[in-house]
Amino acid sequence: MANTSISQVSHIHSLTADFLKKRLAQNGFDDFASSHGNILFQLSVNKSITMKELAAKINRDKSTTTVLVRKLEQEGLVSVVPSPEDRRNKILSLTQKGTEYNALMKKLSKELVAKFYKGFTKEEVEQFGEFLKRIEENFNGQ
Repeated sequence: MANTSISQVSHIHSLTADFLKKRLAQNGFDDFASSHGNILFQLSVNKSITMKELAAKINRDKSTTTVLVRKLEQEGLVSVVPSPEDRRNKILSLTQKGTEYNALMKKLSKELVAKFYKGFTKEEVEQFGEFLKRIEENFNGQ
């Protein structure tokens, strides 16, 4: 049973990623990885942030983060400027297009959650959340 559950979780993860990728493409945002969305989300929360700070927040090394940010900059979603204090440091912020992407993601996330929990009672949703929290704690060593 446990192997089946893990397989189902993996399959559901793929289905949700496909759902978002398809909806994003329908709205003109093709070829985005989940890491890109996480960067744009972090920038919406933090407004402006250094590359090093962003790398820590998305749990990636600085070189990987730089590659991901470069693509977002080329797409016009992120602005990258040298820090006035130290020009070696880069300050990242959202552009208007990046802000529009985040607004779309907020809408799509609501659609995804509605689809995900369709047919569940409020109690079942809460219980499911508790189960997931316990599984996460198992991996975090608590």
